[in-house]
Amino acid sequence: MTRHTMRRRIAATLAAASALCVTLAGCAGGDTASTAKTAASSSTTTAKTTTATVKDTAAKASIETTLNLKNNTDQSWTYQSSADAWVLSIVSAVTNPELPDQQGVSVAVPGAYVTGIDTDGDGTADTTAKTATSGTAVKGSLVIDYTATVTSENGQTYTAKTAPIIFTTGAAGYSAQNNQLASTQYAADGYIAMASGNRGKQSTVTDSDGNTTYTGDAPLCLVDQKAAARYVKYNIMLGNLPGDADRLVTTGGSGGGAHAAMFAATGNNEDYYDYLAEAGAVGVYQTTDGSWTSTVTINGKTKTISDGAWGTVAYSAITPLAQADMALAFEYYLDPDHEYSSDFQKKMAEYLAAEYMEYINGLNLAVKESAVGFDLNGDGDKKDTVKLTIEHNSGSKYQSTNGYHGTYLDLYLAEFEQNLQWYVDNLDYASDWTWFDENGDALSDAEVAVMSTADKATAFLEGRYAKGSSGSDSMGGPGGAGNGGAPGDGNAPSGEPPSGEAPSGEAPSDAGSAGPDGGNSSGGSSQTEAVGTPDAGTTQSASGSQDSANYDSFSAMLAAYESDIASVEKGDKYGNNIVELYDPLNYIGADGTDDPTWARVVMGASEGDMSMFGSLNMEIAWLNAGVDATIEWQWDGGHVPSETLGESLSLTVDAMVGKYDKSAKTITKAKAEAVTENGDATEATGTDISSWVTAKKSSKTTSGLSVSFTLAAAAAYRAKGASKAVPGFDVIDYGQEDYEFGNATQDARHWDKYVLAVLQKHEDELSSLFNAD
Repeated sequence: MTRHTMRRRIAATLAAASALCVTLAGCAGGDTASTAKTAASSSTTTAKTTTATVKDTAAKASIETTLNLKNNTDQSWTYQSSADAWVLSIVSAVTNPELPDQQGVSVAVPGAYVTGIDTDGDGTADTTAKTATSGTAVKGSLVIDYTATVTSENGQTYTAKTAPIIFTTGAAGYSAQNNQLASTQYAADGYIAMASGNRGKQSTVTDSDGNTTYTGDAPLCLVDQKAAARYVKYNIMLGNLPGDADRLVTTGGSGGGAHAAMFAATGNNEDYYDYLAEAGAVGVYQTTDGSWTSTVTINGKTKTISDGAWGTVAYSAITPLAQADMALAFEYYLDPDHEYSSDFQKKMAEYLAAEYMEYINGLNLAVKESAVGFDLNGDGDKKDTVKLTIEHNSGSKYQSTNGYHGTYLDLYLAEFEQNLQWYVDNLDYASDWTWFDENGDALSDAEVAVMSTADKATAFLEGRYAKGSSGSDSMGGPGGAGNGGAPGDGNAPSGEPPSGEAPSGEAPSDAGSAGPDGGNSSGGSSQTEAVGTPDAGTTQSASGSQDSANYDSFSAMLAAYESDIASVEKGDKYGNNIVELYDPLNYIGADGTDDPTWARVVMGASEGDMSMFGSLNMEIAWLNAGVDATIEWQWDGGHVPSETLGESLSLTVDAMVGKYDKSAKTITKAKAEAVTENGDATEATGTDISSWVTAKKSSKTTSGLSVSFTLAAAAAYRAKGASKAVPGFDVIDYGQEDYEFGNATQDARHWDKYVLAVLQKHEDELSSLFNAD
């Protein structure tokens, strides 16, 4: 067992957090999160007490001098008049880049915060927005105006000292991201935008002798993003850039969403310091006693710098991967009518489901009802701490979910019901939808103008609508540079209500929809990927009936799993299991981690690219660590769902600033505008779910309706969007995630120890089913 694995076992982390919540009344989450948490990700976090000194003071001084933007004579700024923003040219975020084209950083600054550009080094502005030619770079450094203010569209006011930093994480499909200029999309709201490159799966490097090896495997995507954040925070602390170093927010979609979440979950943890130091990141130095310090010198004073995040908005986060195969298999297996591609995959799902139950129960999880907002034990209040377990009973009572039930699944169902309730309660924000009557005819403008929220809720449940852009708004987060995955269409697969049948509409638009003979690269990656090839890989589709195109026998496949996973568990050059390094559950609430103040994970409720259990487990861990965490499973949302019905990233950020800064304004969503015109669609495209959703009149909801459904219905709804085979991530013929866990000489490796355990434990039965169809 590597030093990392020994120290960061998920069971220890989550169980300890749960135990604290059981015994300590002060364990906070949700709307009770302590304002003290705002300091957790601070760039000036109190340094650890130590008598050791920096081992190589000359190297420290060199790094800090080199990465001081003021000393970079090649920096240039380009004014974009259409956005009233200045964009920094790409600069190196580290002093020792392995792949310089993928280890740079750029920022975009609202024009109000900039007096101009100092081109001759005298500290005064020589080029201003009025004299600059839009789109033309000007060499020099920023002259910052700390008195100017910008008020966001939601009414929050910022200055050059208080402006949040929005870091859009790349790594689409866990792939490399070339350096790029930061987007100006956040300038109007007063935010500082940030974009970086990163190494990724199947990146290669050639040495002076012409030898080419692989690089970019875990954790280097994340490491390069941490290094970029350190660079920006350091230069804010120096006064070279505007912004609040303690208000960095990560966001991204799909693989980018995974890294946004992992970035927030692993803040300033020393497990990544070896890699950061190797790259020459600022504020990561070894000390004379063999430990680390994360300090920088600012105007002669020692300050601690953190690569932690203040908050995160992660869309369709493909994480945690460590448990993703058995979590997805468990979600499929909850639906007895789900159709698998082969008998082998069906048995794998059955055994992985049992493996997941054992895993969850081994964590001894518990959660406070007040934190999640549900009465989980049904006693009429939300004052208790409830142990979360999965149970199995082969009798008839639970046959609709293949025998599975328990409080963990009660929480899962409650989250689903709450998200549908939120959706129907907010349909007044559906400003450009087309509504239809029971006969399928479009309503008149006059009829739409008098529709109540309850009318819209009923029409929605009966599928009498066609969405407009307000149902799939701009994501407000992962758009622009470094998006980490393009927005999905926000729509559910078409077809009948949940019945266990495969969806009849289009599959979610990511690698998960690619067939075993080839397909798209994930989330905008520039690579062309096909399952099982030696150079690239994607996730095998659920529609493929062949268990393996590469292995002729079960024994050969099992041997490959055993060999690969043994090499992963042996550790990398620093002794770390790189799969464990990419599991956010190992770090949330752990000693040495700067937890974020808040986290919001948005998943498409009907997407087939990731189990909902992944985001649920992160929410549980964050709540137990005192983080203000929420998950949103957007009804009808596909992979990387768009923000919808009045929500946006800026609304989230502004609301969190108002919540945790006593001097800031409290922000709430603006009231929906009255809709007086119907849309122009000619036929309804919604799905009628009224046969399995129970809607009752209620005076406690905005829509006047209270919705509920069964666990079996939720499972069937989820299985309808299935796009991955089983296993879905550590794919038998190597899938895209397998390429993230390669090494210098092997581009892909199997890595899922839970899949391996099932293959070994049930070898006799599974071998007879393998490639039998």
